[in-house]
Amino acid sequence: MKRLALIALVALVACKEEVVEAPDPVDLTPDALSFFCQMNIAEHGGPKGQIHLEGYPAPLFFAQVRDMVAYLKSPERDAKITAVYVSDMSVAPSWRSPGISNWIDADGATFVVGADVAGGMGAREVVPFGDPAAAEAFIAIYGGAALPLSDIPDTEVLGPVDLDLALETPA
Repeated sequence: MKRLALIALVALVACKEEVVEAPDPVDLTPDALSFFCQMNIAEHGGPKGQIHLEGYPAPLFFAQVRDMVAYLKSPERDAKITAVYVSDMSVAPSWRSPGISNWIDADGATFVVGADVAGGMGAREVVPFGDPAAAEAFIAIYGGAALPLSDIPDTEVLGPVDLDLALETPA
């Protein structure tokens, strides 16, 4: 019986998935390039995103949170995701300068979806906030709805972008 228990324990340990500790967010540098378009992120306003992949030394940066969420929803990825961070627009200096180190875990953020605001690449943006009250104040001005990351609809981040919409650029 002891032998059977030992075999079961060894099998359980062998099947256990290795837990990868989430890396810390990386400060945004002037040299950071957006993953999809390879354009310099510093040249574009609005919130940013970063995704850390297992086995990769640096995160993938995104000039728009909308693009980052599209990457998350895509079945085609290079490796396992170990962490996802977004700009906390609750404490951002401005829309034009969203900050270099005010990153928050995307799973804990409140996202404003459907607001009439354009992100760094001109598409309607998904705007992250660490403070739900700041998200509600933003909604009062620009419209939209507050959602967690897991509830952002595919239609908000996937598919064609209408760059002819009359979207605002917040101050």
